[in-house]
Amino acid sequence: MNSANFLRLVLLAAIWGSSFLFMRIAAPVLGPAVLIEYRVASASLFLLAIGWFLKKRLDLGAHWKHYLMLGFFNSALPFLLFAFAARTLSASVLSVLNATAPMFGALIAALYLRQGIAARTLLGLVLGTIGVAVLVGFDSVTSRPGAGIAIAAGLAAAFCYSIASTYAKSARSVEPFANAHGSMWASTLLVLPALPFFPQPAPATPGTLGAAIALGVMCSGIAYLIYFKLIADVGPTSALTVTFLNPLFGILWGALFLHEVIGWYTIAGAAITIAGTMLVTGFRPRWPGTAPAAAR
Repeated sequence: MNSANFLRLVLLAAIWGSSFLFMRIAAPVLGPAVLIEYRVASASLFLLAIGWFLKKRLDLGAHWKHYLMLGFFNSALPFLLFAFAARTLSASVLSVLNATAPMFGALIAALYLRQGIAARTLLGLVLGTIGVAVLVGFDSVTSRPGAGIAIAAGLAAAFCYSIASTYAKSARSVEPFANAHGSMWASTLLVLPALPFFPQPAPATPGTLGAAIALGVMCSGIAYLIYFKLIADVGPTSALTVTFLNPLFGILWGALFLHEVIGWYTIAGAAITIAGTMLVTGFRPRWPGTAPAAAR
């Protein structure tokens, strides 16, 4: 990975880590459904403009069912669940819960392919569980009313991402930009039925609207473009390392802008969870000049 791609990787992690900051700002004011409708609609419009400029086609007639499936499990449902959890939990806790997605993916893949779980993967799952337990067991935000269901919602969102990942690998091949663009429009439609069940609890402010638009344009639209560029340049395995950096930025932005407390349990829980994720995904860091690991 050259320096330009490394910088793209860090930028992507910083952007995706900021999504929990923006949700924490906007969700208590806009409510989860209104916030996520803003997010996916603004991302759809942004990607529409990029697609028009790049002359990218969606081919809705052939792939609309695929876009609906991907949009539901990769965007609409997990976004709603995380926004629901963001009304109660801190950005740092949300970002660590998000990092459990690859661990759920390993379980789903093992069940879907009917394969046994390797000892390394099992150890990673145990470590990941311990890491989350350390974080939520000692962080004071987990003692707030409704924290239990919020934690469950965050873990369910990570589970949705793992379903989407497994589905995408087994589904027909669709061009990556079309996957992002089509799934955002599908999500825009899929979130609409949730609006009556989660009315907006308070009047919107310029800050909360700005956070909602930033979620869509920056954390969904721009982030997808960077991610696809990374996959094209360094491959999906190296691009996967963004999973390990996201919690670091989620914790950093929460501390800097929301004055969230970083305790020993925050660092320990994140580190243990990331170590578990590395074991589950088979990630092995290598220094420049060493031979590349075999592709998974």
